[in-house]
Amino acid sequence: MQNFDFSPFYRSTVGFDRLFSALDGLGTPEGKSSYPPYNIERTGEDAYRISVAVSGFSADEISIEAKENSLIIKGGKSVETEKKEREFLHRGIAQRAFDLRFQLADYVEVVGADLENGLLHVSLKRELPESKKPRQIKITSSDGKTAIEDKGAVN
Repeated sequence: MQNFDFSPFYRSTVGFDRLFSALDGLGTPEGKSSYPPYNIERTGEDAYRISVAVSGFSADEISIEAKENSLIIKGGKSVETEKKEREFLHRGIAQRAFDLRFQLADYVEVVGADLENGLLHVSLKRELPESKKPRQIKITSSDGKTAIEDKGAVN
């Protein structure tokens, strides 16, 4: 794969360092595990859902942490559950500990999570603050009369 040098952009831009770091990281495989499998879907214009297959885990064995622009979903069996002696003839259901990390865009917030039929659904919504929404600015003419009124947020 071809590598790109983003250093000229670092010198001439401010606040885009996360973007360029993410682009730098695309070329290098992180060796991340695909366990447990998950889906990321768009459920609306500004709504998303991450569904993680967590069969065999109860709600108290899973933790979800949203911090700044990252979402961390961790799961692990408790020590006393693993101490139970069971004899498996075949073990096909993986129940090992996991740690999934997702980078969230600005203003994307976790609005809820539920565990249903072995799937953990984490609902996300992007909500721009009023100060970030586009708005019309009123223009006054030189004689002091208003030519265009402030129309508020424009969709």
